[in-house]
Amino acid sequence: MRNSRLDPHHRPTPVERWFGRLIWLGVLANLALAIPTVLFPSQLLAMAELPQATPVVWPRFAGLLLVLLSAFYVSAARDWGRHGLAAWLPAWLSVVSRLVGVLFFLGFQDSEYRMMGLFDLMFFVPQATLLLWAASTAAPVMGAATEPV
Repeated sequence: MRNSRLDPHHRPTPVERWFGRLIWLGVLANLALAIPTVLFPSQLLAMAELPQATPVVWPRFAGLLLVLLSAFYVSAARDWGRHGLAAWLPAWLSVVSRLVGVLFFLGFQDSEYRMMGLFDLMFFVPQATLLLWAASTAAPVMGAATEPV
């Protein structure tokens, strides 16, 4: 019998669907922040009441990196359940990257940047919860590639 996780016709569980939706929501939120940062960094920093950066290339570059990071999240948002263990890596990395953002902005930056850490925290908590839930229900399947026929 084949492992249902490696079945190309695998239907995602409700937990997998909600995890994917949260990742897509995070991608859209990242892009809503990143694209204006690339195009209008000074105006965005002023609107957020953050210190102006000189040269302005650095906030633009940070916005570009956020666009690229969001592109990597897409593979985690897709139906990763049907691709087996290898497809779990982008899902875990997407959650860990949110945690890194939380730690960076809440633990190592001045208080004026805390809203950025809270932004990541808002996505980290539900994504981590759903991913751990999905992993706990798939644990017996993740260890076995396929069963002999």
